Amino acid sequence: MTLDARALLPIAEQAVTIASQIITTKLPGLVTAKGDRDMVTEVDYAAEHAVRDFLSRETPEIGFLGEEEGITNAGDGLMWALDPLDGTANFTHGIPLCGTSLGLIDHDRSILGVIDLPFLATRYAAAETTGATANGHPISASTTDALEAAIVSVGDYAVGKGAEDKNRVRLPLNYQLATRVQRVRMFGSAAVDLAWVAEGKTDACIMLSNNPWDTAAGVLIAREAGAIVTDIDGTPHTMKARATIAAAPKILADLVELAVGAEKAADRSQLQ
Repeated sequence: MTLDARALLPIAEQAVTIASQIITTKLPGLVTAKGDRDMVTEVDYAAEHAVRDFLSRETPEIGFLGEEEGITNAGDGLMWALDPLDGTANFTHGIPLCGTSLGLIDHDRSILGVIDLPFLATRYAAAETTGATANGHPISASTTDALEAAIVSVGDYAVGKGAEDKNRVRLPLNYQLATRVQRVRMFGSAAVDLAWVAEGKTDACIMLSNNPWDTAAGVLIAREAGAIVTDIDGTPHTMKARATIAAAPKILADLVELAVGAEKAADRSQLQ
């Protein structure tokens, strides 16, 4: 299916508004464990249901993937990818770094994204080739040219099944970053990580994961703002990538080198 992503941006914004209204007006309610130290709230489910219903009426020809309940319509190469409440742990603790992330994927490539951070009163949006905005104003990624001047955010440590193996890479990576960059930050929300790279609040983010509901929106927004987004090895990012690195262009190569080095160090440690 071929379409102009810009035509769907108003619909995506309406969908995200629906989710944000639920997030800001309801208490977390029942918190259910999805796994070791991983949880979902009634708000997550309510927001996903509402957005799913809205998009199924407005764009029945487009597939839908939600974090909480998976795929309901495979579509024809096009699929919405929704995290109804990115940063659930933050939300349950009253930390405002959380919100809704809605991306549109065309055959594993992001072509549209909207991120709403309602407790920070900020909405980020972009469609392919149109640039990125925050609250309707154009935004640009950082022009930082040295790691020593860069603030870099990292994704959460892994929890649940396989967490020990996954963190074997995260730990040496964070150590390498701590010795090279100006500051390391962990916000607990992939949407925040990518949106703030797009806005130039941070200079890069590295997430050693790539769930489409987490990254589809933010990857496109960061790219449209001028950041470069890659897999862990520096190849162009797709929804099939193993990791998500978004950075100011001039520091990307150094960050990829650190990430690859951390992965190799983790591999060596497992052989010992």
